[in-house]
Amino acid sequence: MTTYCDVAPSHEWHGPYHNKEYGFPLEDDAALFERLMLEINQAGLSWLTILKKREAFRRAYGGFDPVVVAAYGARDRKRLLGDAGIIRNRLKVDAAVTNAQRILELRKSHGSFAGWLAAHHPRSKEEWVKLFKQTFRFTGGEIVNEFLMSIGYLPGAHVESCPVYRSTLKRRPPWSRQHVHTRR
Repeated sequence: MTTYCDVAPSHEWHGPYHNKEYGFPLEDDAALFERLMLEINQAGLSWLTILKKREAFRRAYGGFDPVVVAAYGARDRKRLLGDAGIIRNRLKVDAAVTNAQRILELRKSHGSFAGWLAAHHPRSKEEWVKLFKQTFRFTGGEIVNEFLMSIGYLPGAHVESCPVYRSTLKRRPPWSRQHVHTRR
């Protein structure tokens, strides 16, 4: 079976993401929000499409600053839906604004999005999916799984034989610190 670790490292777009970001822990709210929104926008599309549009997403969504995006109104939504540089899907645009607002709520209760994630760790994938569906919009099982793998909360971003696997472990991703026992 071919894995992302087999094909990504030398690819123009996938390589830098695979080698320096995928599976590494994130703490910054803007970076976490960006990763969540990129995963949401990837739904139904290829990850390569998202990587190629990443800079346009950053410009369109104010650097993924949750305070900025949470304040978006009808004019901003119209602008986003007209921006050919990003994915122009009303549900995904609406999810960005709502999810930014939710992150601001999480800051009040947990200090940050990262604090909220840490407060709920460890959980099984199924428990995470349920929590995300209760908290955020447009967060199905695959989106939540990829998001959490990409930020180090769930294992599986890299195969053990991948050199990047060892690099991620040096950063002590949350999944490596505790083993999740699935509740039955």
